[in-house]
Amino acid sequence: MAISISVTIDENGKPQISGGETQPIKSVRESKGKSSILFPDDYVVVDIETTGLSPQYDEIIEIAAIKYNSGEKADVFSTLVKPEYKIDEYITELTGITNEMVATAPKIADCIAEFKEFIGNEIIVGYNVNFDVNFLYDNLMECCDEKLSNDFVDVMRIAKRVLPELSHHRQKDIAEFFGISIDGAHRAEADCLMCNECLENLK
Repeated sequence: MAISISVTIDENGKPQISGGETQPIKSVRESKGKSSILFPDDYVVVDIETTGLSPQYDEIIEIAAIKYNSGEKADVFSTLVKPEYKIDEYITELTGITNEMVATAPKIADCIAEFKEFIGNEIIVGYNVNFDVNFLYDNLMECCDEKLSNDFVDVMRIAKRVLPELSHHRQKDIAEFFGISIDGAHRAEADCLMCNECLENLK
């Protein structure tokens, strides 16, 4: 079977791949942490905002991490990140993050090591967290030649097991089910707080 691949450059100068029989390119992430279903006592909730869905072509524009010890909030890491390419209108509408907001923010190479130092070897918790882990793994490797090997807990996986009767298991669906505020959704720190409340209610 012939495979036709077309590579074009969008208005931001970013490569876009298309083709009728193409599949997403999968990266091999050696020593990446393992996904577990558990309720840890000590952990760090992580969330990122990005310019798109592909770690290969899109960029991180915000990182937040909240550390919990014995279930109590202990410390916070939060930063906007200046991307190489402009944030498009759709992402700004979704996240509220504008090009003006990130103009003076650090680039990913200037903050990813600080993020890794903050989380240490803690278990990472997040919502659909494999997405976040893949972006962070790839950027940490590119910028610091260091692997993100922390094990992680996906709250969405827990929600699907605990609440199978729900038709959708997006974070906002779980939050609304438990009466948790969704104010500030799609900003990284607010999403971390929402995720932790979902985790506590599911527990």
